[in-house]
Amino acid sequence: MRTIVGTAIGLALMASLTACGGKDASEAPVTKSDLEKPVLKLGFIKLTDMAPLAIAKEKGFFAEEGLTVMLEPQANWKVLLDGVISGQLDGAHMLAGQPIAAKIGLGVKGDLVAPISLDLNGNAITLSNRVYAMIEPTLAKGPDGKPLHPISAASLKPVADKMKAEGKPLKMGMVFPVSPHNYELRYWLAAGGLNPGFYMPGDVAGTSGADVQLSVTPPPQMPSTLEAGTIDGYSVGEPWNQAAVAKKIGVPVITDHDIANFNPEKVLGLTKAFVEANPKTVKALVRAIIKAQMWLDAEGGKNRAEAVKILSQSKYVGADEKVIAASMTGQFTFGPGDTRPAPDFNIFFGHYAGYPFYSDAVWYLTQMRRWGQIAEAKPDAWYLDTAKAVYRPDLYMAAAKSLVDEGKAPKDAFPETDGFRADQGKFIDGVAYDGKQPNAYLTSFKIGLKGDQKVTSTGVK
Repeated sequence: MRTIVGTAIGLALMASLTACGGKDASEAPVTKSDLEKPVLKLGFIKLTDMAPLAIAKEKGFFAEEGLTVMLEPQANWKVLLDGVISGQLDGAHMLAGQPIAAKIGLGVKGDLVAPISLDLNGNAITLSNRVYAMIEPTLAKGPDGKPLHPISAASLKPVADKMKAEGKPLKMGMVFPVSPHNYELRYWLAAGGLNPGFYMPGDVAGTSGADVQLSVTPPPQMPSTLEAGTIDGYSVGEPWNQAAVAKKIGVPVITDHDIANFNPEKVLGLTKAFVEANPKTVKALVRAIIKAQMWLDAEGGKNRAEAVKILSQSKYVGADEKVIAASMTGQFTFGPGDTRPAPDFNIFFGHYAGYPFYSDAVWYLTQMRRWGQIAEAKPDAWYLDTAKAVYRPDLYMAAAKSLVDEGKAPKDAFPETDGFRADQGKFIDGVAYDGKQPNAYLTSFKIGLKGDQKVTSTGVK
């Protein structure tokens, strides 16, 4: 597996992780009396990318920071979000788009902030065996006879058009309306010439004008829903794509690494009120998670096998170790006999994965606007102001700097930035993204709202 964190920080990171063990008696440990709220309850969904929380607990990083943390699995993303907003949970492993959507009142209204991003990438799109069999003969093949990747949604267009004409449209599942999975699936479909539909007043499902019908399915239920034939494919995080491979009911066709690379997948979501009332606690929490992220990406992923064992426990992800390892150890299995290198599929610390970039938040806002969840045009300044209200790199860097000052993290592992990612990564359609010019970016797409267009009860105007 290729070094995940990059050669620039490799040796420094190894030394820093040793320091994170808290073994130096000369260093005064953080005590619970130093913190406003030392006992916390955090929610999560059973997905591989909740790993930073599980590792922070199991490897003692929370304890080193004076925290006692209870991790509680939640039934679905709505229950999790409601729990944080109501105060039943102190915080949660949250979809990157959730605190942004809550801020603008999309769905549930709530004043949330994200002081740290938990990971980059980690999703894939899987098709049922039946649908994959329809497109497989049309796919370009390599010398080994296997399909060349990335696979474009253009290969799916003839099938989707035929099914739509027959009155039985292609149906795809995603996990939540403001999830990366929704926007990545929509992005992939639109890049291939398929309209995934608009969100209109009265159409919260976002299916108006759709060539492919998208619907919400909780992540752990994706494989069974696919097997039952209710959906023809889905966009989800791991281990639920690999579960389809293991059960021989579906074929992953593309990972989000090839759709919108370096896309933040999850964040730590907290209420603004909690952050303001508990600044020392929040700093300790972010420090512990940074330590866990460093551990997960250390030395090219040497700890990933141990992480897989931890995640396989029923109290965390509860999936078979082999299924979790199939995507988390530097490779990704697309089908029997088709396992390919995927060193960047799960990134927890490398490529500044933990930094909550304003440009990442703006990207999610552009996708909300593109598909009608933001019904009317907004000026560029609105996008940036909204991003700054939710994504809080100041909180992240305060925790990071304290670790650097204590010799527990390498300085060059954290960016010097104005909040906009210098290397935004590549997109499958080749469209360049500039987070400082969101409206110009939106005009680049053939499919989607742009300019002064708006969604109304009678359609797109």
